[in-house]
Amino acid sequence: MAKPSPAQTRNASNKTIGEIVADDYRTARVFERHEIDFCCGGKVSLAETCKNKRIDFTVISDELEAVRIEALERAKNHASWELPFLADYIINIHHSYLKDNINQLSAYIRKIAAVHGELHPEVKEISKIFDKVEVDLMIHMQKGEEETLFPAIKRAAGTAKEGMTPNPKDREIIKNSVISLSLEHEDIGEAIHTIRRLSKDYAIPDNVCNTFVLTYQKLKEFEEDLHKHVHLENNILFLKATQL
Repeated sequence: MAKPSPAQTRNASNKTIGEIVADDYRTARVFERHEIDFCCGGKVSLAETCKNKRIDFTVISDELEAVRIEALERAKNHASWELPFLADYIINIHHSYLKDNINQLSAYIRKIAAVHGELHPEVKEISKIFDKVEVDLMIHMQKGEEETLFPAIKRAAGTAKEGMTPNPKDREIIKNSVISLSLEHEDIGEAIHTIRRLSKDYAIPDNVCNTFVLTYQKLKEFEEDLHKHVHLENNILFLKATQL
């Protein structure tokens, strides 16, 4: 594999994690492998991230280059999608996933907290945190995004496509909603990071029931989907919407 040029290396080091993943989502695999947050923590540069986490920048650069030389299917190039299509994709894929799974997952967590909470008190804390995440996420998705921001983005994008300036009211909705929803993403992301820490990266304790095993597996899956979900919003949809 050819090494990246010095100019490419400098350019990559100055880019934020979010920008790198927005350019090519396959790079997320590299960041996940090194436990680097690319959604809520995506505004930090690659160079600064490597310094903070004491990771060899050359190693990261080589791994990123390795995934870039693979053929990129347009279907996965989210940054190239028009905003209305991307908004619908987020609703149909990620919002649907959450609506289909979050209530059951919350029930599982409460169950293992009741059964295993004495021997594993961390699950009681996880249950409290996730109960709040469930409420906050549903309000965030329904009222903040599906009923307010996303319709404004679609109207503004349609107007801009016709060569006209979007309605000032829609521009104001987009501006204010992006600020508030981004802050909510940070709070939810921090809560999920706390759950991961409490669960010791979803490590399964000895002598627990099958529901406990399933719950931790589902929590890990939930976090992975949330990372992709928030990345698409923070680093692509919100960013491009504010530029309309």
